[in-house]
Amino acid sequence: MNIKFPSILMCGALAAFCACSSDSSSSGPDQNLSSSSDASQNENPSSASTAVSLATSANALYPQALYDTWKNFHFVTEEAEALYYGSLASDFGYVFPTGGAGRVIWSAQSTGYYKEQCKVSDATESSMRFRGCTVSEGIGYGMLIAAFHNDVETFNRLWVYNKGFRTYAGTVLMPWINYSFHYNQIDYSSATDADLDIATALILMYYKTGIADYLADALVIANAIWNEEVNPSNLLLYSGNTSMWTENPTYNLSYFSPVALRLFAMIDANHDWMGVLNAGYAYMQSVQAKGTGVFPDWSDGSGSAVNPPNGSGTSTYWTFNKESVRIPWRIAWDYYWFQDERAAAVLTTLNNFIAQKSGGDPSSEALATLYSYDVSIGADITNSNIVASQWLGAWCATGIAGASSWLEACTNLLNAKSMEVSGSSYFPNILQMMYSQLLNGMYVKPF
Repeated sequence: MNIKFPSILMCGALAAFCACSSDSSSSGPDQNLSSSSDASQNENPSSASTAVSLATSANALYPQALYDTWKNFHFVTEEAEALYYGSLASDFGYVFPTGGAGRVIWSAQSTGYYKEQCKVSDATESSMRFRGCTVSEGIGYGMLIAAFHNDVETFNRLWVYNKGFRTYAGTVLMPWINYSFHYNQIDYSSATDADLDIATALILMYYKTGIADYLADALVIANAIWNEEVNPSNLLLYSGNTSMWTENPTYNLSYFSPVALRLFAMIDANHDWMGVLNAGYAYMQSVQAKGTGVFPDWSDGSGSAVNPPNGSGTSTYWTFNKESVRIPWRIAWDYYWFQDERAAAVLTTLNNFIAQKSGGDPSSEALATLYSYDVSIGADITNSNIVASQWLGAWCATGIAGASSWLEACTNLLNAKSMEVSGSSYFPNILQMMYSQLLNGMYVKPF
């Protein structure tokens, strides 16, 4: 089943894609607002003043072409994996809710920062596709990708997987890492960015379809996020819901999702989601102002780069790296839909930085450099092994707030890239999908 929703709208004399909304009379919840600590930013969270133009060459056919490659390699259904194992009951040990589950496969490398249970014995495509782990982050991204691609079957399968692991773990929020379709405990800690993205995808699909079950589950997740992943002392988002993240907070600004918080404010009047939005933007701007212009992967309450307690960034935490590379996507999305001046300021600073580093040329090899946020900790790190698509999309998105020449040239480069898949390409491929959808006009507001 592949249900189609209204096609992408075209705006402007040059047919550049714009952030256009569907008919406001479509079914959906009342857009209730919570109180905000900053009255000047307490506008209707669904409002946007003017349309934002993308590159004149933006074309939804580019991400649509990527989608089949991405899905065919990185997405697998419960039935296909059961067939590969030869048995469902004895190997899986759990019956997923009705509808069939599907998952996005995390990288299955045998070395590096991976849980032991996720490693595979060889590097073949078949072993990668039917073993290894899935992370909640990939479920959230996958649900958003499927929602904007109007692939309801894939969306629902990912949602079934999400609900299944929440049920098994006895938690409202999905454990951040899960072993295949097997219910073996690895780590029950949540990942805040994934929880935000899963709830966001459910709200968007509710507005697309009017199906109340999507909204109901989104409200359950949003309530748990408030209770478990919002710091009550400053309204900043914790990175997870365990004591490792809540007792001495280490923040990850790539987890800050303004669009999610605006959507929560639209459907949930019981919590101060606009306060969380304002606190997040204030913190983001203070962090950016303290450094070189880019963001560190991890930071503390004072806005200084800090080594995270989970050990994932020991040698790179002060750089604009595999965490921070997602920030332009989240902030450009917010600017595209809501034209928040704070989003524009963040993006402009990032764009000025990369334009200076690259000589104004998006094709420069400098775009594969991990820039330092704090040169007193460490210098820029050049890594020739980084797949450029994830960085190119991020740097393209920095131009959405007014750097039209950069946006035009960079989008053209991004759209010329194919998708190279491998057993370790989960992250660059999924980011390529997300940035390509945004920059080519597939992010259409359904409300």
